[in-house]
Amino acid sequence: MNTEMIRLKCIVIDDEPLAAELLANYISKTPFLELQGVYHNPLTALAAIKNDLYDLVFLDIRMPELSGLKLSELLNPNAKIVFTTAYPAYAVKGFELNAADYLVKPVSFERFLKSCNKVLDIVRPGNIPVAETNIASSLYSPDDVLFVKTDYQIVKIIVSDILYIEGLKEYITIHTPGNKVITLQTMKKMEEVLPKHSFVRVHKSFIVAINKIDSVSRNRINIKNNLIPVGDTYKEPFFSLLNERKMF
Repeated sequence: MNTEMIRLKCIVIDDEPLAAELLANYISKTPFLELQGVYHNPLTALAAIKNDLYDLVFLDIRMPELSGLKLSELLNPNAKIVFTTAYPAYAVKGFELNAADYLVKPVSFERFLKSCNKVLDIVRPGNIPVAETNIASSLYSPDDVLFVKTDYQIVKIIVSDILYIEGLKEYITIHTPGNKVITLQTMKKMEEVLPKHSFVRVHKSFIVAINKIDSVSRNRINIKNNLIPVGDTYKEPFFSLLNERKMF
């Protein structure tokens, strides 16, 4: 597996169309995952993917004709299994089958990412850090432009368009007017590459563009009707910054 760009080929097997669609959507938002197929019938899935190469299977447990627990024993033994179900009681059995993880429905995107990173840690050669395997050299940081790797391309973002940046574990979402870009990166790295005279960190999960702030009230920042909390750790330096720029 290429250590410079690890991509996990994924399959979703779930007899609930809405649950399967949600997982497919999450996969599309995750840079190192590549969706190979979605199946609602376990027997159809088994026939379709028997000879295919795949790295990761999101597998429902309670399905008609063949349970996910039984199906997992018939799949590629090298593939990682993440069981998905609305019944937490199956967790013990799932881990007995050496599952990489177990997701209880409804699955949040945050929990999904945590599970995917767990799988990535298992398959990554030599335990190379995620940042190196997925977005090495993807950020370029002059004051006017960032180049950010997302999905299958590198996207240019004009720094002056950024409203705020939201962090979620190893991922960030860069919010601009009418658009948002999700990429595998840390908030710490973003603090380093963004111009310090234009951006300030106000929370462990948020960096805001100073000139995009519309108002501040009760430790909440309003940017284009998005309310962003000011964390206790960042409160004093943030309000000191506001006082420096306050007009009386």
